[in-house]
Amino acid sequence: MYKITIAFILAFLLTCFQIFAQTPTLVSQNGKHTLLVDGKPFFILGGQVHNSSAWPAFLSAVWKSAEYMHLNTLEVPVYWEQIEPQEGKFDFSIVDKLLKEARSHHVHLVLLWFGTWKNGSNHYMPGWMKRDADKYPNITGKNGKFYDSPSPLADATLQADIKAFSALMYHLKNADSQHTVIMIQVENEAGTWGSVRDYSQKAQHLFEAQVPAELLNTDILKALKVPVVSSGTWKEVFGERADEYFNAWNVARFIGKVAAAGKKEYNLPMYTNAALRDPLIDPPATQYESGGPTDNVIPIWKTAAPALDLLAPDVYLDGNERVLKVMDLYNRKDNALFVPEAGLNVVNAKYLFEVFSRGGIGFSPFGIDNNGDTSANRELKETLAPYSAEYALCASMLPQLASWATKGKIQSAVEGDDHKDQTVELGDWKCTVVFGGNGRANAAPVYKDPVGNAMFIELGKDSFLVSGMRCHIRFQPAGNDEGKAWQYLKVEEGVYKNGAFVPLRILNGDETDWGGPGFGDTPSLLRITPVTR
Repeated sequence: MYKITIAFILAFLLTCFQIFAQTPTLVSQNGKHTLLVDGKPFFILGGQVHNSSAWPAFLSAVWKSAEYMHLNTLEVPVYWEQIEPQEGKFDFSIVDKLLKEARSHHVHLVLLWFGTWKNGSNHYMPGWMKRDADKYPNITGKNGKFYDSPSPLADATLQADIKAFSALMYHLKNADSQHTVIMIQVENEAGTWGSVRDYSQKAQHLFEAQVPAELLNTDILKALKVPVVSSGTWKEVFGERADEYFNAWNVARFIGKVAAAGKKEYNLPMYTNAALRDPLIDPPATQYESGGPTDNVIPIWKTAAPALDLLAPDVYLDGNERVLKVMDLYNRKDNALFVPEAGLNVVNAKYLFEVFSRGGIGFSPFGIDNNGDTSANRELKETLAPYSAEYALCASMLPQLASWATKGKIQSAVEGDDHKDQTVELGDWKCTVVFGGNGRANAAPVYKDPVGNAMFIELGKDSFLVSGMRCHIRFQPAGNDEGKAWQYLKVEEGVYKNGAFVPLRILNGDETDWGGPGFGDTPSLLRITPVTR
C-alpha cells in the first residue's frame, strides 16, 4: 500500500509538472523575449474583433474573417457587465462558447478584460455599479466637475474588479486545460480624458504627500529626466509633470493589483495596452489619455505594476516615422514588443515584418469582422487581403520565425511615405530595396499607398530567406568584399513545409537580371544565395 501511495503521488506530481510546463508563458533572457505556447516559440498572427462582437449572434462573422486571414490568434473582449450582471453572481457561458468555437477553428485566444477601464471610461462596469456613483466614483476635475473616467483611487472599485477578474481566471484554469487562451489583456487603454488626474479631496491629500520610495530609485528618476532626490512631494520631485506622473502611478497600481490577483488563480501572461501620444514631440498630458502606459511613463508603470508582463502600444498613428518610433520605444530589454491593435488599412500590414525584425511576439489589426455589417464584405476582404497573404506565408514557418526573431536573425524594410529606396545591412552583403511596381524587377513604379515591405532571414553565411510585397531587391557585396564582382549562385522560389524550405523552381533571367528579384501584391518566399567571384 505504501509503494502504491508513493507511486500515485509521483504520477500526480508528474502530471502537474506537465500541465505547468505547457501553460503559455513569456520568457525573457538577455533582453530577448519569447512567447512559449505548448513549450514552443509562438508568434501571434492576430486579429481583434470590434468592441461589441463577442456576443453569440455575431461570432459567425468573426470566424469568417479569422479563416480568411489565416490568423492563429483571435483577440476578443470579455465584458464585466456580461459576466457579473448581479453582484457576486457570475455567468461564464460566453467564455465557454468562445473556448469551444476557438478550438473548433484551431485558433488560440487572447482575452481582453473590459473591466474598470475601456478607452478611459467605465462603460463596461455592471449596471449595479453604475447606479452607485458614490461608492464607485469617477474622477473629479480641478473645477469640481465629474469626468467620464473612473477614479483609480476608489478602493471599492478596485476590490470589485479584483473579485470579478479573479473569478474569470479561476474559471479559465478549470475550463481551459487545452491552453486555448494564451494571454490576457487587463483593462483597455486605461487613463483619463479631459482631466490630467483626479483632483478629489482624497487624491489631493495623496498628491501633497511624499512620493512613494519605490519611485525614488536613481535609474527611474534618470529615465524620467528629473533630478535625483531622496524625498519630496509629487510637485517637488516631478515639477510640471507631477499631475500626470501621479495619475500614471495610481492607474498602474490599480491595474497591477488586478493582474496580480488574477495570476494567483491562473498564471497566464498578462499585459495592458496604451492609447499613444505623438512619440516625435513631447506634448502636454492634456492632449492625450493621461495616466495610461504612454512612452514617457513606462518606468513608472514597470515599477507600479510588476505583475504585468508587458505594456503594448495600440498603433493608430499616421506616418512611418511615428510608427517605427513607437516600436522602438516599446521594444525594450524589460518589455516585449507586441502590437495588439493596429488600424485596419492596407498600409499597416507592412509593419508585421517590422515586429518580427525587432524580436516581437505578435501583431494584430483591429476590427477584422466589420462590426457585424455583412453588406460590405467585399470591401472588408480587400482591406484584409494583404494581412491574409502575409499571415499565410508566415504561418507556414512558425515556430521557426518566432525563434529566428528572438535570435535577431530577421531584418526588414518598410516603404516610407516618400517611397525612397532603403538599404539593409546583411553582414558581408547589403541589399537595396526598391519599392513600387508590380513585383517585376523592370516594372515602372506604381505609387499609391506606401504598402511595400521586405523581410530578410539570415540562414547562414551567404544564405537568406527573403519575402516582401510591392518591391524588388538588389544584393551587393559589403564590408571587405565591397566592390567585388558577384552574382547569384541560386535564387529559388519555394514554400516552407515541416520545418524546411521546399524549392519549387529556380529563378533566373528576366526574374533576376533586371535589377533583382521582385515581389508583387502577394508575398512569395525566396531562398537567395549570392556569391562573390
